[in-house]
Amino acid sequence: MENRVDEKKEHKEENIINETDDMNNTDNVVENETEDEIVEEVEHDEEVNKENEVQKLKDENRTLKDELKKINNILSTVQEKHLRLTAEYDNYRKRTVKEKENIYTDSCADVLKEFLPVLDNLERAVEAEGNIDELKKGVEMTLKQFYSALEKLNVEEIPTEGGFDPNIHNAVMHIESKEFGNNEIIEVFQKGYRRGEKVLRYSMVKVAN
Repeated sequence: MENRVDEKKEHKEENIINETDDMNNTDNVVENETEDEIVEEVEHDEEVNKENEVQKLKDENRTLKDELKKINNILSTVQEKHLRLTAEYDNYRKRTVKEKENIYTDSCADVLKEFLPVLDNLERAVEAEGNIDELKKGVEMTLKQFYSALEKLNVEEIPTEGGFDPNIHNAVMHIESKEFGNNEIIEVFQKGYRRGEKVLRYSMVKVAN
Protein backbone atom coordinates (compact mmCIF):
# COMPACT_ATOMS: atom_id res chain seq x y z
CA MET A 1 0.00 0.00 0.00
CA GLU A 2 2.68 2.44 0.96
CA ASN A 3 4.64 1.57 -2.18
CA ARG A 4 1.75 2.38 -4.40
CA VAL A 5 1.27 5.75 -2.73
CA ASP A 6 4.91 6.55 -3.18
CA GLU A 7 4.77 5.63 -6.85
CA LYS A 8 1.79 7.87 -7.42
CA LYS A 9 3.49 10.67 -5.60
CA GLU A 10 6.63 10.32 -7.70
CA HIS A 11 4.63 10.15 -10.88
CA LYS A 12 2.74 13.27 -9.94
CA GLU A 13 5.94 15.13 -9.20
CA GLU A 14 7.35 14.10 -12.56
CA ASN A 15 4.24 15.42 -14.29
CA ILE A 16 4.54 18.70 -12.43
CA ILE A 17 8.21 19.03 -13.43
CA ASN A 18 7.38 18.23 -17.05
CA GLU A 19 4.55 20.72 -17.10
CA THR A 20 6.85 23.38 -15.63
CA ASP A 21 9.46 22.71 -18.31
CA ASP A 22 6.82 22.91 -20.99
CA MET A 23 5.64 26.25 -19.61
CA ASN A 24 9.18 27.61 -19.57
CA ASN A 25 9.71 26.50 -23.14
CA THR A 26 6.45 28.12 -24.17
CA ASP A 27 7.45 31.37 -22.46
CA ASN A 28 10.77 31.34 -24.27
CA VAL A 29 9.08 30.78 -27.59
CA VAL A 30 6.58 33.58 -26.91
CA GLU A 31 9.38 35.88 -25.82
CA ASN A 32 11.39 35.13 -28.96
CA GLU A 33 8.35 35.66 -31.16
CA THR A 34 7.64 39.02 -29.44
CA GLU A 35 11.19 40.24 -29.99
CA ASP A 36 11.01 39.28 -33.66
CA GLU A 37 7.73 41.13 -34.04
CA ILE A 38 9.19 44.24 -32.39
CA VAL A 39 12.22 44.14 -34.66
CA GLU A 40 10.01 43.74 -37.71
CA GLU A 41 7.77 46.59 -36.56
CA VAL A 42 10.75 48.89 -35.98
CA GLU A 43 12.19 48.02 -39.37
CA HIS A 44 8.80 48.63 -40.97
CA ASP A 45 8.47 52.01 -39.24
CA GLU A 46 11.96 52.99 -40.37
CA GLU A 47 11.12 52.00 -43.91
CA VAL A 48 7.90 54.01 -43.79
CA ASN A 49 9.78 57.02 -42.40
CA LYS A 50 12.35 56.75 -45.17
CA GLU A 51 9.61 56.61 -47.78
CA ASN A 52 7.91 59.63 -46.19
CA GLU A 53 11.19 61.56 -46.18
CA VAL A 54 11.82 60.67 -49.81
CA GLN A 55 8.30 61.75 -50.75
CA LYS A 56 8.72 64.98 -48.79
CA LEU A 57 11.97 65.73 -50.60
CA LYS A 58 10.30 64.99 -53.93
CA ASP A 59 7.46 67.37 -53.07
CA GLU A 60 9.90 70.09 -52.01
CA ASN A 61 11.93 69.58 -55.16
CA ARG A 62 8.79 69.84 -57.28
CA THR A 63 7.80 73.04 -55.45
CA LEU A 64 11.25 74.54 -55.98
CA LYS A 65 11.13 73.65 -59.67
CA ASP A 66 7.74 75.36 -59.97
CA GLU A 67 9.06 78.47 -58.20
CA LEU A 68 12.16 78.49 -60.40
CA LYS A 69 9.99 78.24 -63.48
CA LYS A 70 7.91 81.22 -62.31
CA ILE A 71 11.06 83.24 -61.61
CA ASN A 72 12.47 82.39 -65.05
CA ASN A 73 9.20 83.47 -66.65
CA ILE A 74 9.27 86.76 -64.75
CA LEU A 75 12.93 87.26 -65.69
CA SER A 76 12.16 86.63 -69.35
CA THR A 77 9.31 89.14 -69.22
CA VAL A 78 11.53 91.77 -67.58
CA GLN A 79 14.29 91.18 -70.13
CA GLU A 80 11.83 91.54 -73.00
CA LYS A 81 10.50 94.79 -71.52
CA HIS A 82 14.06 96.05 -71.03
CA LEU A 83 14.98 95.28 -74.63
CA ARG A 84 11.79 96.90 -75.89
CA LEU A 85 12.33 100.03 -73.78
CA THR A 86 15.97 100.22 -74.90
CA ALA A 87 14.92 100.01 -78.53
CA GLU A 88 12.17 102.61 -78.01
CA TYR A 89 14.59 104.96 -76.25
CA ASP A 90 17.16 104.55 -79.03
CA ASN A 91 14.52 105.32 -81.64
CA TYR A 92 13.34 108.32 -79.60
CA ARG A 93 16.93 109.61 -79.28
CA LYS A 94 17.56 109.28 -83.01
CA ARG A 95 14.23 110.93 -83.78
CA THR A 96 14.97 113.78 -81.35
CA VAL A 97 18.42 114.36 -82.84
CA LYS A 98 16.88 114.45 -86.31
CA GLU A 99 14.16 116.87 -85.17
CA LYS A 100 16.76 119.15 -83.57
CA GLU A 101 18.80 119.12 -86.77
CA ASN A 102 15.70 120.01 -88.76
CA ILE A 103 14.77 122.81 -86.37
CA TYR A 104 18.31 124.21 -86.50
CA THR A 105 18.37 124.00 -90.30
CA ASP A 106 14.97 125.67 -90.59
CA SER A 107 16.00 128.41 -88.16
CA CYS A 108 19.21 129.11 -90.04
CA ALA A 109 17.30 129.14 -93.31
CA ASP A 110 14.75 131.63 -91.95
CA VAL A 111 17.51 133.95 -90.70
CA LEU A 112 19.62 133.75 -93.83
CA LYS A 113 16.59 134.29 -96.04
CA GLU A 114 16.02 137.68 -94.39
CA PHE A 115 19.59 138.79 -95.10
CA LEU A 116 19.79 137.66 -98.72
CA PRO A 117 18.12 140.86 -100.00
CA VAL A 118 20.66 142.87 -97.99
CA LEU A 119 23.45 140.96 -99.71
CA ASP A 120 21.86 141.62 -103.09
CA ASN A 121 21.77 145.38 -102.45
CA LEU A 122 25.37 145.44 -101.23
CA GLU A 123 26.49 143.68 -104.41
CA ARG A 124 24.52 146.15 -106.54
CA ALA A 125 26.06 149.08 -104.64
CA VAL A 126 29.57 147.79 -105.32
CA GLU A 127 28.85 147.23 -109.01
CA ALA A 128 27.01 150.51 -109.53
CA GLU A 129 28.71 153.41 -111.31
CA GLY A 130 28.18 156.87 -109.90
CA ASN A 131 29.32 159.48 -107.43
CA ILE A 132 29.84 159.19 -103.67
CA ASP A 133 26.43 160.62 -102.84
CA GLU A 134 24.64 157.96 -104.82
CA LEU A 135 26.78 155.25 -103.23
CA LYS A 136 26.04 156.62 -99.78
CA LYS A 137 22.35 156.70 -100.57
CA GLY A 138 22.50 153.06 -101.66
CA VAL A 139 24.29 152.03 -98.48
CA GLU A 140 21.70 153.89 -96.38
CA MET A 141 18.94 152.00 -98.14
CA THR A 142 20.76 148.73 -97.54
CA LEU A 143 21.23 149.60 -93.86
CA LYS A 144 17.54 150.38 -93.56
CA GLN A 145 16.72 147.03 -95.12
CA PHE A 146 19.13 145.36 -92.69
CA TYR A 147 17.34 146.92 -89.71
CA SER A 148 14.05 145.74 -91.15
CA ALA A 149 15.39 142.18 -91.32
CA LEU A 150 16.49 142.36 -87.67
CA GLU A 151 13.05 143.62 -86.68
CA LYS A 152 11.37 140.69 -88.44
CA LEU A 153 13.61 138.37 -86.43
CA ASN A 154 12.58 140.17 -83.20
CA VAL A 155 16.13 141.41 -82.70
CA GLU A 156 16.45 144.81 -81.01
CA GLU A 157 19.27 147.11 -80.04
CA ILE A 158 20.13 147.12 -76.32
CA PRO A 159 19.36 150.54 -74.84
CA THR A 160 22.11 152.46 -73.03
CA GLU A 161 20.17 155.46 -71.73
CA GLY A 162 19.10 153.94 -68.42
CA GLY A 163 22.56 153.57 -66.89
CA PHE A 164 24.99 150.66 -66.69
CA ASP A 165 23.48 147.18 -66.29
CA PRO A 166 25.99 144.29 -66.07
CA ASN A 167 23.31 141.93 -67.40
CA ILE A 168 23.28 143.62 -70.82
CA HIS A 169 26.33 145.92 -70.85
CA ASN A 170 30.07 145.25 -70.89
CA ALA A 171 32.07 148.08 -69.30
CA VAL A 172 35.44 148.17 -71.06
CA MET A 173 36.44 151.55 -69.61
CA HIS A 174 35.78 153.50 -66.40
CA ILE A 175 36.45 157.18 -65.70
CA GLU A 176 36.27 159.30 -62.57
CA SER A 177 34.14 162.35 -63.32
CA LYS A 178 31.81 164.64 -61.37
CA GLU A 179 30.14 165.74 -64.59
CA PHE A 180 28.23 162.44 -64.89
CA GLY A 181 26.17 160.38 -62.50
CA ASN A 182 27.43 157.18 -60.88
CA ASN A 183 27.35 154.22 -63.32
CA GLU A 184 26.21 156.49 -66.12
CA ILE A 185 27.09 155.34 -69.63
CA ILE A 186 28.91 158.17 -71.34
CA GLU A 187 30.05 156.46 -74.54
CA VAL A 188 29.09 153.39 -76.59
CA PHE A 189 31.98 151.70 -78.40
CA GLN A 190 29.90 148.90 -79.90
CA LYS A 191 26.13 148.45 -79.97
CA GLY A 192 24.60 145.40 -78.30
CA TYR A 193 21.62 143.37 -79.48
CA ARG A 194 19.15 140.97 -77.90
CA ARG A 195 16.27 138.77 -78.91
CA GLY A 196 13.75 138.70 -76.11
CA GLU A 197 15.68 137.91 -72.92
CA LYS A 198 18.56 136.36 -74.87
CA VAL A 199 21.55 138.68 -75.25
CA LEU A 200 23.12 138.20 -78.68
CA ARG A 201 25.92 140.67 -78.03
CA TYR A 202 26.64 142.85 -75.01
CA SER A 203 27.00 146.59 -75.50
CA MET A 204 30.63 147.72 -75.09
CA VAL A 205 30.51 150.97 -73.12
CA LYS A 206 32.49 153.56 -71.13
CA VAL A 207 31.09 154.07 -67.62
CA ALA A 208 31.52 156.96 -65.17
CA ASN A 209 32.15 156.17 -61.50
